[in-house]
Amino acid sequence: MPRWLSNLADPMIAVLVIATALALIVPAAGETREAAQIISNISIFLLFLVNGMRIARGEIVKAIGNWQFFAPLVLFVFAGMAAMGTGLSHLAALYVTPEIALGFIFLGVLPSTIQSATSYTTLARGNAALSVVGAALINILGVFISAPLFAFLAGSEAVQLGTDTIVRIGVILLLPFVIGQALQGFTRSWLIERKSQVVWLDRIVIGIAVYVAMSGAVGQGLLSSMSLPVAGWLTFVTVLFLVLAYTLAWKLSGMGGYARGDRIAFVFAGPQKSVAIGAPLAAILFDPAVAGFVIAPLLLYHLLQLVVAAPLATRFAQHSED
Repeated sequence: MPRWLSNLADPMIAVLVIATALALIVPAAGETREAAQIISNISIFLLFLVNGMRIARGEIVKAIGNWQFFAPLVLFVFAGMAAMGTGLSHLAALYVTPEIALGFIFLGVLPSTIQSATSYTTLARGNAALSVVGAALINILGVFISAPLFAFLAGSEAVQLGTDTIVRIGVILLLPFVIGQALQGFTRSWLIERKSQVVWLDRIVIGIAVYVAMSGAVGQGLLSSMSLPVAGWLTFVTVLFLVLAYTLAWKLSGMGGYARGDRIAFVFAGPQKSVAIGAPLAAILFDPAVAGFVIAPLLLYHLLQLVVAAPLATRFAQHSED
């Protein structure tokens, strides 16, 4: 079986498909939606508590010290990709609903995904240590940067980043992460020993957040809005975003004079977007009726990046042997 096809069996893909299907068939509505939202918020708090426990403080210090690699990586993720997302949002707005078009800006400001950055950089025979530390740093910064950057690029009409929203971000995302960092001396080894079980926490929390968001979108007419032409344009713009992101990451890392292994680390730590941050953040920033539309580009991008990353990593590895 081709590696790209085997990637479709990734448990995360199954979770996203199941959560979306459940929302389409039995969407949460009324009091049920309110209860589901409360459960989602509690789950997100727990997820970021665990993230704080398992991301070592030493890795953060190491990342900050290697500014020649990480400064361009941060600029690429939060400036370059945010700019691409904004531009593609204007293109998408000509053919899809405004909420879906807004999703490309949201996609552009999100951090990368740690797990994929590590696994694919290793497969490609790149600098895996650099990639995982880079992705970890980007994720930490994303908790602070993504929401205000999105509000700035999308405008006040798209999202109101008022006191209530800032407090919710602080309580649900920042506070548990800080608590986790404080406790990691007692808990990190325990979590590492149970890595295979802990990873399911990520998947379940993401699944809950996606279900709540998609349920709201279904209640607002997602199925009637997602006509064949709209779905086609959503796919086209998402593929275009993915191609531009990977191409630009490779070109910029070459212009930076990085060694081949470091260039590979840059490619997998930069363009890949994290649904683990995106789905919970969307649940905080948007009403459930809007969130499902906004995360549509993110869900599709996440699927496509899994399909593309494996053959790309294999190609990098083959060239390393030449």
